[in-house]
Amino acid sequence: MRRPVEGEVHVHYGQIYVESDPDSFGPGLAEAFAGQSAGLCGAATPGALWLSTGLHTGDVGFTVEVHEQAPPLDPVWEDVVEVSFRPASADSALVQWAGEASWDLGLEETDYRVRYCAQGMDRAGEKDTRLDDEPQLDRYLLQFWPAPPERDRVLRQTSQSAAYWHGYARKLPPPPTPAERAESERRARLARETAERERLLAFERHRWGGRLPSATLREVRGNVSGLRDFDPDLLHALDAAGPAAQRAVALFAAHRACEAAGLTALDWVTGALTALAEGHPLPPPFDDDTLMWQTLATDPRLPDRTVGRAVPPERPPFRPSPSDTVALSPQEAATMVVGPARAVARQPSRQPAPDPAAAGPPSPPRGPDTVAAGPPSPPRASEPGEYGLFVSFGPPDPSVSVSQPHAALPAVTGAAEPVPLQAAVDAVYAAVVAYGEDWPALLAEVRSLCARPPAWPTPGSCAGHLSPSPGNAPGTRGHRPHM
Repeated sequence: MRRPVEGEVHVHYGQIYVESDPDSFGPGLAEAFAGQSAGLCGAATPGALWLSTGLHTGDVGFTVEVHEQAPPLDPVWEDVVEVSFRPASADSALVQWAGEASWDLGLEETDYRVRYCAQGMDRAGEKDTRLDDEPQLDRYLLQFWPAPPERDRVLRQTSQSAAYWHGYARKLPPPPTPAERAESERRARLARETAERERLLAFERHRWGGRLPSATLREVRGNVSGLRDFDPDLLHALDAAGPAAQRAVALFAAHRACEAAGLTALDWVTGALTALAEGHPLPPPFDDDTLMWQTLATDPRLPDRTVGRAVPPERPPFRPSPSDTVALSPQEAATMVVGPARAVARQPSRQPAPDPAAAGPPSPPRGPDTVAAGPPSPPRASEPGEYGLFVSFGPPDPSVSVSQPHAALPAVTGAAEPVPLQAAVDAVYAAVVAYGEDWPALLAEVRSLCARPPAWPTPGSCAGHLSPSPGNAPGTRGHRPHM
């Protein structure tokens, strides 16, 4: 025999428990005693025992014994009941009210007979509360030994307290059968799964502007989430417009982005736009990301234009959540560069800086939550080509300047994507970043383009139709270099 608990324990509301199910917080009173004739030790809930005491609040004497076989019944105990119990796990414990304290019982996962013995219940019930300096009023013995299941029994009844609890238990309906319990759990599980599916669908509708996306829009790659934050209805319109319209929008966005950034004065950029319009593959340096960024960084005609970050409109949140900013180490930051700049991203090191021409500028933002912001002007010959990166959560900071030339080039490469819808999404999002604070004007033009009749220009003829005019370029900050 061993005694895992011996001494005094604290009770509240005249109760203490044995618990063994790690996924449960213990039974309710009626559930614990349902269908029993013994009312002091509730065992109707699998894996748990509800133990009643005479004292409402305070310390009671309490001993737990684990035997190999049924021990003899000591006549000193005034009230005695027996129940059957099987732990739900190997972690059985005596637990105080609200989990204030617990004692490991070390029970095996087998069937036990449990005897609960009480002394002084009426005296403790009349006192109600025992203070620390007052003598002990009631004490209890809880005994376990291996035995097959059988009905609960009242072995001895002396106190009025025990009589009250026996009467309470006998008025309760019987507990559910294992089959009924399994059916109840199945229905509860189905209800939870249904509620979770509905919650996920509601969240998806919220993200997509009040309606669910098509399978095509949900599965297309590219910067869908970034553009969705600005105008989810536009994404639905692009999806419905069809491949020809999507190609036309992609070319339109690439033109607008390059004009806003002042890149249409560079022959290697206009050559790429012409190739897009004619449906040809992008020419060098656009066929190699590293070479493209190096060409941009080393072209002496590169305009020095910056805009504030494009900030999507505020919408009611689906579920409020705090916005935090996460500071990353330089090593972590370098690994989080996304887009074309990832091919040339460099982690800081103690070695001498490489030739400036060997390092490309950063990629433009790829979404509202991750920003790789590049320098507003190309690196000078006396400086290594470096970039700064920060990651933020929550709404973008409009005070951060974004280099328009660096933001505009991905509109060109995005427009060349083989999937028309992805080409439109990536090109429009890159143009939004290049437009900065003036992004609403760009998206208004794109929406107007989506609303046109289906006589879309085809590659080879759309350049003349979609070439942007100087009057449509967004405002910029910085200066235009003399050429």
